Amino acid sequence: MKLLITGGAGFIGSAVVRLAVARGHHVVNLDALTYASCLANVAEVAGDPLYSFEHANICDRAALDRIFTDHAPDAVMHLAAESHVDRSIDGPGAFIETNVTGTYNLLEAARTYWRAQGQPEAFRFHHVSTDEVYGSLGPTGAFTEETPYAPNSPYSASKAASDHLVRAWHETYGLPTLLTNCSNNYGPYHFPEKLIPVVILKALAGQPIPIYGDGANVRDWLYVEDHADALLHVLDRGTVARSYNVGGENELSNLDLVQSLCAILDEEHPDGAPHDRLISFVADRPGHDARYAIDPTRIRTELGWRPSVTVTEGLKRTVEWYLKNENWWQAILARGEVGERLGLG
Repeated sequence: MKLLITGGAGFIGSAVVRLAVARGHHVVNLDALTYASCLANVAEVAGDPLYSFEHANICDRAALDRIFTDHAPDAVMHLAAESHVDRSIDGPGAFIETNVTGTYNLLEAARTYWRAQGQPEAFRFHHVSTDEVYGSLGPTGAFTEETPYAPNSPYSASKAASDHLVRAWHETYGLPTLLTNCSNNYGPYHFPEKLIPVVILKALAGQPIPIYGDGANVRDWLYVEDHADALLHVLDRGTVARSYNVGGENELSNLDLVQSLCAILDEEHPDGAPHDRLISFVADRPGHDARYAIDPTRIRTELGWRPSVTVTEGLKRTVEWYLKNENWWQAILARGEVGERLGLG
């Protein structure tokens, strides 16, 4: 199968690229190479004959039309997105442009290509989204695919809008679509503005480890390589026009997560231990959702998929990866694009 993967130089996208190539798929990686992208993320497959790269923006319709014509993909896996909630609070316009307008352009380019090919039944447009579109949960319960949308940040609102566009392009035009909504991802190549890499790198530097509010916010954590496997699984077996929630079945409060990372660092990098002495509580993010949790019943029962990596194992793997790959994160930090607190409103 030939896959057009958008955002394939980003965190989740690159994991999908690496796994898809390893499984014998032809992959066309379309990425605009914005601040959160890094071609080093796909260096291990860059010389593979199954891999090709297109430097393009999903907002550039002419470029999209050319790429579809040149590469004739069997499926699109759409991961390109602005995804950092704090940045969306400070600059929502970029999120509307990429996540809404960009998705519209990609849908239209895919529809034009699909029709020109005679509307093949096997074609798929797989849109990758987030559980944040559902809003915030109380102490109990979990998001299902029937949970009403209630986004609370500019980021989640832009992703909710893109989800609705994908649904509409199937209902109106018949485009064969798939939709997945995932919980918080973590693992190798995670961009250093997100919580887990921030904790690791602050601890290694002996700097205060910031936790928003009181650290009671709860997230379901999904190891990124498990997520990549789930996405390829849905692409292969999912029912057209169906949505699937992908969760890690690993709920932790932010405080428990940070303390777990500190304990792993105490073992793996004892210099500076105990690292939890660096924990610092800071002003909370505006509109900070209290809790996310995924009910994975549909993907488990209908498609036979479930995560293979526990949060204990995944966090240890992640810490070890950052300790072994200092050149990767030092190069990103040297760009000067991360480090300042964002999203104070």
